[in-house]
Amino acid sequence: MGPTNVGLDCGWGTLHFAETYESAEALAEAMRSEGPGRRDIAFYVEEPHVMLSAAPLELFLDPSHTFRLDLSAYEPADKPPQGYIVRRLTSEEDAEAVNRIYSSRGMVVVRPDFFWRRRDSRAFTYLVAEDEATGAIIGTVTGIDHARAFDDPQKGTSLWCLAVDPQTRHSGVGEALVRRLADVFKARGCATLDLSVLHDNDLAIQLYEKLGFERLAAYTLKRKNPINERLFAGPAPEVDLNPYARIIVEEARRRGIDVEIIDGANGYFRLTYGGRSLRCRESLSEMTSAVAMSICDDKAVTRGIVERAGIEVPDEIEATTADEARGFLEQHERIVLKPARGEQGRGISVGLTAEDDIEAAFARAREVCERVLVEEFVEGDDLRLVVIDHRVVAAAVRKAARVFGDGTSTVKALIEKQSRRRAAATGGEASIPMDAETERCLRLQGFEMDSVPDDGREVQVRRTANLHTGGTIHDVTDHVHPALVDAAVRISRAIDIPVVGVDLMVPSHREADYRFIEANERPGLANHEPQPTAERFIDLLFPLSVPHAARQARQGSSEMGATCPA
Repeated sequence: MGPTNVGLDCGWGTLHFAETYESAEALAEAMRSEGPGRRDIAFYVEEPHVMLSAAPLELFLDPSHTFRLDLSAYEPADKPPQGYIVRRLTSEEDAEAVNRIYSSRGMVVVRPDFFWRRRDSRAFTYLVAEDEATGAIIGTVTGIDHARAFDDPQKGTSLWCLAVDPQTRHSGVGEALVRRLADVFKARGCATLDLSVLHDNDLAIQLYEKLGFERLAAYTLKRKNPINERLFAGPAPEVDLNPYARIIVEEARRRGIDVEIIDGANGYFRLTYGGRSLRCRESLSEMTSAVAMSICDDKAVTRGIVERAGIEVPDEIEATTADEARGFLEQHERIVLKPARGEQGRGISVGLTAEDDIEAAFARAREVCERVLVEEFVEGDDLRLVVIDHRVVAAAVRKAARVFGDGTSTVKALIEKQSRRRAAATGGEASIPMDAETERCLRLQGFEMDSVPDDGREVQVRRTANLHTGGTIHDVTDHVHPALVDAAVRISRAIDIPVVGVDLMVPSHREADYRFIEANERPGLANHEPQPTAERFIDLLFPLSVPHAARQARQGSSEMGATCPA
């Protein structure tokens, strides 16, 4: 007789091997011991209706499929990965990078020391994918050898926590990680490799079927907890919401707030809770006054108001002709031309010099707005700070779109490929425009659309770091300088706006120097995960929906004078 009641601590929760439990009651009792912030899983459940009967109010049937790979029939890959390697996790820095990827994918993070203490474990195998050029960890997977874990006579293994950095420039990382894990277990003489995948994760299922995995009649049970709520709370409204509206709607539903979709295509919805009802368009709500919104809408007005509040701003004029823009250029080596009103980076030309076509840039800006602003170009990083209720809740450095040569593809092909990746990672919100500004940016580096960059050559294809034009965003909330936090809060108070995205140009987010660029009255909260932007937004709209324990903790913090700006 084999071992009974087997549960393995995996860091993110306990993995219960359901077939080893003596009864449904014994498994239910084990699942009840799940700690806060953990996600326990009962795997290999053959009779879920029986298991659920032991705790129907506490457990639910996970909507996932189980797949199995016969390792004896598995054929290794013909070619090794290109531009990155797959290796074992070897340091605490690796573990911290793995947690960063987990967070970006909405997964439960694991204490870094947990990985480190199990680096030599016979049961656990932790693999990471490392970018050969930068050394950055871009993917991870965990494998469990059942024979080594609990003397499984079937010599089975399982795969967990496959995750790839959504902003990596490399393709095929997930496949390379799965293949390497299969290679490891096949070399040990293991028989099978199993995994559980959500039924609607079509891309992952396609990958597993491509590698030879087949469906297995085994199921997964989980405990009803806040982490799993989206899996058992019922279907969301049947409407196609963009990521910026969806993140707010999902947080509202988690709190029992009623959601009415007004116009899903444009992100309009109504939230109702306890007799209070508010309409929103993504992160713009009725709590933002029309005056505050009009201030943010006009960049020149915004600049004047924040400058009077003591905020550092770049030199700027409003130009009625391209000649006036050229005159301003005589005072500054480089300038920025942008429409006085507009969003998502449309019509903006950055870093213009006397050699550039100022007339064409002026015309592009005027297509968006009749009024054109000419601004001193400020070198540095583009820092976005999200301020909710006059507190900074997220900070991120935004980087302009770039591609990396492979020695064979044209710049145009590389841009198209990168655009597809950015669109997939942002729910279709981001892509790199093939326009005159992109061509200008390429010419500054000696490239045309038909050029073929050398293998590994980095080519910047846009000057603005806007997410909608293919830029990437990198969370720095925990490291941003207090002076930048203070500036963002002062800007929100000067405009008197409850929710705002403040854009600063900074030499470094760790330093105090900055110049104000603009304020966005409808910042994309989904861009800043895993920071709790949607949670703080719902807190602002419906303070009584905040869990009682959290309200008490915040009240105590306020009484002690804590500000917690970030």
